[in-house]
Amino acid sequence: MVQSLIINALLNLTNQFMKKSNLILITFSTLILFACGTSKDGSTGGGGFNIFTLEQDKEFGAQVATEIDGNSAQYPLLDSVEYKEAYDYVYKVRDKILNSGNVKYKDDFQWRLRIIHDDSTLNAFCTPGGYIYIYTGILKFLDAEDQFAGVLGHEIAHADMRHSTRQMTTMFGMQVLLDALAGDLGALSQVTAGLIGLKFSRKHEAQADEKSVHYLCPTDYNADGGGEFFKKIEEMGGANTPEFLSTHPDPGDRIEHFQNLAITKGCLGTKDYKTEYQLMLSKLP
Repeated sequence: MVQSLIINALLNLTNQFMKKSNLILITFSTLILFACGTSKDGSTGGGGFNIFTLEQDKEFGAQVATEIDGNSAQYPLLDSVEYKEAYDYVYKVRDKILNSGNVKYKDDFQWRLRIIHDDSTLNAFCTPGGYIYIYTGILKFLDAEDQFAGVLGHEIAHADMRHSTRQMTTMFGMQVLLDALAGDLGALSQVTAGLIGLKFSRKHEAQADEKSVHYLCPTDYNADGGGEFFKKIEEMGGANTPEFLSTHPDPGDRIEHFQNLAITKGCLGTKDYKTEYQLMLSKLP
């Protein structure tokens, strides 16, 4: 509410004086940028300015999660009771990442996990506020727990650095996101569909890769586990690359980036927990 009042006041002042001086217009436009762009805690999260507050990220993520959870035809979620062993496993990996001490909003966001039963989709995504969705397709594509931890760390990073609301503001415009936040079902459905196939900027993808290594480095995992996903993508050949990776940096570059970061940071973990991971996979439908 206070932020809205500030923005409206600045806009009114700008309209009053814009005819008098280009300098005044530039000054007030700059002030509007800072009023809109800084998060509630005053940070930008390393990804540029964000029009949403931290609380709005959480509210928006909850709205999107409600939309996804209520659409079983499009998003067939595995029941957490029926598939308790699989859920216990992915939550164990999540907790290991969160307890690394490197996740900024560990205690602010939900970090809730849901598994979508769709073996044909190699994807995982995390909404603003930390609602994480993992397709069975990507779980079965991966070979070991450290690889899954690397991918999960990457998705956690997008929420932790608040990339989604920044990227979707560019994609949809502020008004559509505000309508979705206010509960407009049409806007919410539009944004939900966009979020699942969201194409992050190359800068945001590089940042999420770096954070994945940063999160895993204090653990006993191979900290460059996320790079193994891209090794497998390369082995598939370019014609079979998932569509959501079409605008991402080259897989080969990302593999090298993961490896170099793990070396530079002095990460010592070597565990892959492949046997345990394969046992988890056997619990999936």
